[in-house]
Amino acid sequence: MINRVVLVGRLTRDPELRYTPAGVAVATFTLAVNRPFSNQQGEKEADFISCVIWRKPAENVANYLKKGSLAGVEGRIQTRSYDNQEGKRVYVTEVLADSVQFLEPRGSNSAQSGTSFGGGAPQQQNPGSQFGGSGFEGPKKQEQSPFFDHGKPIDISDDDLPF
Repeated sequence: MINRVVLVGRLTRDPELRYTPAGVAVATFTLAVNRPFSNQQGEKEADFISCVIWRKPAENVANYLKKGSLAGVEGRIQTRSYDNQEGKRVYVTEVLADSVQFLEPRGSNSAQSGTSFGGGAPQQQNPGSQFGGSGFEGPKKQEQSPFFDHGKPIDISDDDLPF
């Protein structure tokens, strides 16, 4: 059986971080994921998907993501049920995230301004940083990358190419 989910979307509100009585961190957030088609009026619609992540990645999500942040989520769909205060059975479907990737530079306003990722912010988070089991690498300066071109062409000799 296969139960894998990969989503990319924006947070609809700040993540909510809580701790279990045993001290285990759990963060919940909702991801707005655009549908690939328009409705009859020509408008794009989105699905609002509840996500849950546990332990250290939950703390990272709560500390570094906020409403409007672009994030990638990988995990599995989980369903559960409980009885509410009126005694009615409530069913919940959510994504239990294994990892969350932060897909924008920290402090970016691209959700509001529409700027793209390579916008030239001097300090930014690696868009491929994964906060699953590997831990947080921290923000990196763009100038530290040996592949950052400073707007100039990159000179690569044919002898350096593997093919």
